[in-house]
Amino acid sequence: MTQPAPGPATKGPIGEVREAGQQALLSLVTCGIYAYYWIYVTGEDLKEHNREGLGGVALLLLSFVIVGPFLLAAEVEKMYRADGRESPVSALYGLWLLIPLAGIYIYVSKVQTALNDYWMSKGAAPAA
Repeated sequence: MTQPAPGPATKGPIGEVREAGQQALLSLVTCGIYAYYWIYVTGEDLKEHNREGLGGVALLLLSFVIVGPFLLAAEVEKMYRADGRESPVSALYGLWLLIPLAGIYIYVSKVQTALNDYWMSKGAAPAA
């Protein structure tokens, strides 16, 4: 007998839908400082929902040695796959950060949009 696939009942709380463009713009305008906060809260959302993973503190600390953004995108990809869906982002999206200025905007926008789509598919309200 096979066990049923994990469903929403086995997951934790749904993360917050955030305006992707706003998150990306704040990250760009603050020269990446806001991006560190965004990585922290996003990591916490993912850990609470998935009941596993690195969490915000670990992702934040790893961001100071460049690996955090790759791992954050990988966590989003893993969440999609666990849900039986193809992920719109992968760990390789961290490479966007190699492009000065525009890279941070593109990276945050793409990852936050993927998160928003996932959270809304689980019943979260769109960003206000």
